[in-house]
Amino acid sequence: MSADLKEQYDKINCYCFFKIHNEYIAEDLTQETFLRYFSQNTYLEHGKQMAYLYTIARNLCINYYKKEKWEELLEDVSVDNMGNLEMNIVVRQAVNRLPEELQELILLRFVNELSIKEIAFIMNLSRFSVRRRMNNALEKLNELLGEEDFT
Repeated sequence: MSADLKEQYDKINCYCFFKIHNEYIAEDLTQETFLRYFSQNTYLEHGKQMAYLYTIARNLCINYYKKEKWEELLEDVSVDNMGNLEMNIVVRQAVNRLPEELQELILLRFVNELSIKEIAFIMNLSRFSVRRRMNNALEKLNELLGEEDFT
């Protein structure tokens, strides 16, 4: 597997895990994403590869939730020191309190480092709308972290 393809695979897997909260199901959905991507020979030559992969992954995650309504599973957190562990838990709890759409924006922008333009394409929104929602998400996250006395 080439380094670029491996990086894309890891990002899609992280995205699916964020949406599903189960590493095994996320792995299955990631594999299905790439199978569907490579089965679409007509799209392979076009330029927006990552946006198309995220669109497929997003639709697969939505379909998963339509078929299966399971409670979210707790994620194992492995961090070297307790300070980072505590910070990760507090931030994760604050992000989890945001509406799902805002959680997805934060994941795409800050974890997977996608551009506003790529996020707009994936979520079928205008760039202006993505920026507005991102500002809203960050404001709400800041409020939630302030409530936790974590500033």
